[in-house]
Formats: sequence, structure tokens, C-alpha cells
Amino acid sequence: MKIEELSPVAVWKNFHALTQVPRPSGHLEKIQAFLLQWGKDAGVETWQDEAGNILMRKPATKGLEGRKCLVLQAHMDMVPQKTADSPHDFLTDPIPAYIDGDWVKTHGTTLGADDGMGVAAIMAIMEDKSLKHGPLEALITADEETGMFGAFGLKPGELQGKVLLNLDSETEGELYIGCAGGIDVTASMQYLEIEPFENRKAWRVTLKGLRGGHSGLEISEGRANANKLMGRFMREAVLVCNAGLAEWKGGNMRNAIPRDAYAVITVPTRSKSKLMKLAEECQTLWNDEFATIESGITLTVEPAEMPESEAPEEIRDNLINAILGCQNGVMRYIPTIPDTVETSSNLSIVEIGNGEATFSLLVRSSCDSMKMFQAISLKSVFTMAGMKVKFSGSYSGWQPDVDSPLLAAMKESYRELFGADANVCVVHAGLECGIINAASGGGMDMISFGPTLMSPHSPDERVFIPSIPKFYDLVRHVVEQGVK
Repeated sequence: MKIEELSPVAVWKNFHALTQVPRPSGHLEKIQAFLLQWGKDAGVETWQDEAGNILMRKPATKGLEGRKCLVLQAHMDMVPQKTADSPHDFLTDPIPAYIDGDWVKTHGTTLGADDGMGVAAIMAIMEDKSLKHGPLEALITADEETGMFGAFGLKPGELQGKVLLNLDSETEGELYIGCAGGIDVTASMQYLEIEPFENRKAWRVTLKGLRGGHSGLEISEGRANANKLMGRFMREAVLVCNAGLAEWKGGNMRNAIPRDAYAVITVPTRSKSKLMKLAEECQTLWNDEFATIESGITLTVEPAEMPESEAPEEIRDNLINAILGCQNGVMRYIPTIPDTVETSSNLSIVEIGNGEATFSLLVRSSCDSMKMFQAISLKSVFTMAGMKVKFSGSYSGWQPDVDSPLLAAMKESYRELFGADANVCVVHAGLECGIINAASGGGMDMISFGPTLMSPHSPDERVFIPSIPKFYDLVRHVVEQGVK
């Protein structure tokens, strides 16, 4: 069976069409053009705003004009992550999705079900002429994954609706009524490089095979962070082999747990065997430490071309110490909901070389004061290493409203459709709901939900096929029933 033939066909055919259009964050021209043309072909009023968002509007079925206007919302961009051996080009190639039992997966890349499934459901609703509904709007935002720029750029007055269905969650049967806020922390410095000492040899150290994943949804699973592991190796390489540091690159997305990293180092020629032994020991140790979480962690050492320069010893040590010292992972759980993460940080990207060093981290928290405390704690570590620290992209969390009329309507719809109660949750991830609400003047009634996805933001991303009919049935039911 082909993906576009799965049930419900209305959703899967649109999702398959989306996999054929490149849409990595920051490069959305092709998907924007596709959606504009799709709307025109479907006879749906469609336009693009100044922030690059695609908006659609569909008038109410005759006799239902008095209902509240519903806004269906998802984001068009996807996280471009792939395995080290994948030849995929996210700027030109379609996503190689395939069916594996109850899952839709892909070969060596992210799938884009985050949030392609949400966009596909919106398309299915907008083109369905059999539905009877009140006024409908759709907001498909740009560059959610890199900073929610589309949501931040939404102008007042673009949306008329005050009831928002955010289709960007990853567990079917859960209704999210709140989310974490976030802030980007960027530490940087410039330094004068030195020539490597004589009688040394250059090596490229490559760490790969980690699972990576979503830095909010999966941060509590204890997955290994490639930059933190490389920091551990570098500290030992300096102590055991007097290693010099010429280059380091790890991670490439602010909201993804880094799954690989590499460093170019120099060591005395006589230290080759020590270096090889150290790499072997680290690989064995890390596979033991993460045995129930990770599998197949590899740390390889290969000859490299001798660099013309490297970091001075003091700078090298300060950078390694900062990487080891900065907090990464869960900092605190919500005191009143002990199984839900409140505050975390992710050492997303490390880039060192050519006289510059830059570290990028994403701090998340559902508590604004703890978000800033965590950011300031990180700043303290990096400042001691001589780095300049900048905060940017701060946004507050979405505070829950347990008395929401939309929540009541959706709980009733879920029970009517499936004979069970939906779980009401707060998610430790950044959703666009609060930002869109603020841009629209406040007062929106909002719920986030979606089908079941696993490992978004990593090449292990997959979507659970049996969850799609239930997800789409719920969307249709709420659209048809409306909200009082």
C-alpha cells in the first residue's frame, strides 16, 4: 500500500504531497508557493502575510454563520536532521517516507510529520465540501522550529477567530492546555589562535550514533547529548595526551538534542596509542552508561590534515570547562505535577574554530522566573570562561485554563467518539498558542492536540498510523459541532 492510500485518505494524500516539497526551516519558498497554489486549486481564499505565514479562510455553511470562528493552526517548516551517512539534501530532495507495519518512517532523515500531519489535516478540512461548519480560518506558520518567527510576526487583525485548534502535539488522546515558554542563550567569544607545537599529529574525532530528539518532549528521557560527551572526551584527551583543539562542531538545531559532533585535535606524535585507547574506553563507557537509552554510540579517531592554527591552551581549557559545567537536561519538575518537567536546557550547538567560539542553548520553562534563573545560571558559567552572553527569542509559557469552553467541548467530543476520556496535560515544549493569542489581542480559547509521533527532530521520527483516524475524526467533530 502507498502512503497516500492509507486511511483517512483525505489526510494521507495531503501529507504525502507535503513530503514531496522541500520545507526545512529557513528555506520555505517552495512550500509557501505550494500551499498558495493548493489553496487556489481548492477554491479556498488563501494568502501569505508579511511574516511568511499562509492563511486561509472558508465561509460558514449556510445557516451556521452565527457560530464562533474556529482557527485551525499548524506550522509548515520541518527540522532538517539526518544520519551522518545520509546523502539527503533537504533543499531539493523529497522525504523518502515508507510504511513499516503500523508506522510511517523515513530513511535516515526526519519525517516532517512534525508538523506535516497538522498541515495535512488542515488541508483536508479546507477542501472538504461535505462538512457543515461555522466560519473557519487556517493559520500555517513559518519557521516555528527556529524561533517561532511566523507566529511572532503575525499582525493584529489577520485572524478573526477567537477559538484556536493547534494541531502540533505528539500523543493522540491528550489535550494540551498549557506549554513551556523558552529563551535562547547564545555564548560567544573571539580569540587569537596559535600555531600547533612541533612534533604533533592531527586527528579528527567523530562521535555519532546518538538518538537525538526533541529537546522538550524527550529531554526527560536522559538521552545523551553529543556536545556534553565530546566535552568529556576532550577533557581526558587534554589530560592524557595534551591535546590541542583546532575545531569542534556539534549539533545544528536549537530545539534538537545533538546526535553527533566532531573535533579536530592535535596531539604529540608519540601519544597516538594513548589517544586510540582513550577513544575506545570512552566508547565502551558511554555505551554502558546509556545502555537502556542509547545503542550503538561510536567514537572514531582518524588522521586529519594538520591545521594551521588552534586555540591557546587557556582558551581551550576555558571552553571545555564551560561545556562540562553548563547545565544540560532537566533542571526541575513542576512541584504540583511531579511527573511533568518544568525547567530544562539543551546545549544544542557548539562551534569552535578560526578564532571564534559559539554555543547555542534553548532554555524551556513553564515558570517565567525559573526560565530566567536558568538562563542567568548559564550566563554565569559562560561569563567565567570569558564569553559574551546574549539572550533572545524569549516567550512566556501558555498558562492553563481548566474552565475553557473549548476544553469542555473537546472532552465531550472525545468521549462521544471513542468512549473514553482524553487526558488533559501541560507539555514541556514550545507551542505557538500564547504568541498567536497575544498577536490577536488576547482572549483566545485554545487547545493543542495531534496524532502519535515518536522522536520528532531526529531521523528516528515516525508517525503511528492507527492514531491518524482518531486524530482526524476529533478535528472533524469539533469543526462540525462548533464551540458555544
